Amino acid sequence: MESPRKTTGTVLRFERSSIYDGDGLRTVLFLKGCPLRCLWCSTPESQKFEPERGITHEKCTLCGRCVKACPNGALSIEGGRVKTDREKCAGCFHCVPVCPNSAITPYGTLMTAEEAVREIAKDELFFFHSGGGLTVSGGEPLSQPEFLKEVLAGCRSRGIECAIESSFCAPWEKIEPILPYISLLHTDIKHIDPEKHRKLTGIDNAQILDNIKRADESACSFGIVIRTPLIPGINDEDEDLIKLAEYVRGLKKLRFMEFLAYHRLGTETYKRLEKEYVLDEIQPPDAQFMREKALLFKKAAGVTVKVNNVLIE
Repeated sequence: MESPRKTTGTVLRFERSSIYDGDGLRTVLFLKGCPLRCLWCSTPESQKFEPERGITHEKCTLCGRCVKACPNGALSIEGGRVKTDREKCAGCFHCVPVCPNSAITPYGTLMTAEEAVREIAKDELFFFHSGGGLTVSGGEPLSQPEFLKEVLAGCRSRGIECAIESSFCAPWEKIEPILPYISLLHTDIKHIDPEKHRKLTGIDNAQILDNIKRADESACSFGIVIRTPLIPGINDEDEDLIKLAEYVRGLKKLRFMEFLAYHRLGTETYKRLEKEYVLDEIQPPDAQFMREKALLFKKAAGVTVKVNNVLIE
């Protein structure tokens, strides 16, 4: 059995027994680092490539132990709370074990591809009985292309089925080498309009849409699931959804289209990272809103549509 090389990557976390990220029970490997800055990002801790720390200020008693433990002087107590100088923080996490209240959360760890495959392989029995496997997500997994390829190759050599979740915001030369290792691609189209996409994510969608078309025309055998998060008042215009339907209708490898309801599950992490959440006034849509938008899209596209993994009839 071929072993993956000792390529190192920055891993955010592993999540086990997911039923939403492909067939069967999945182990989801989240990698750190993403070129997009989506206004609604629910995992802001995945954006930076380097390991970083968050702090739950409600738990902090200002004992100062973390300040003394930091070798780079990145921590200080100002205005009644611990402040982090993000430029000085090296992600060494010396501050984590000294906190008596577990107020500090580490985000990210360096790991070799071989170590990651060993961790994933612990769930082989569940994959075998459920028809599941590995899904690599992020952040943006294609931001660590060599590590991603080695993990996928190592898992496939063990007979583990592999999928990825990607924005496809990457050069094609980083995408093409990983396609032979996957059986399913989940990819997002945040908005079909290039300028609106730029305003919402920081980057237009030209490369993303081109990459999806090229992957669809690839000789490799895998299915495609297109996902779009629906945020009320942000990307839910009927005209734009119809344009998206026209694009999706031509994809030969498409298994289904999925709309994901906007949620606010990452807002506490923004606080821990001392980041502003700019969509603070927007509330999650109700089931009727999601169904109406999905039916509009389905009529225009003529494809299978799901909302949060539930089939729309």
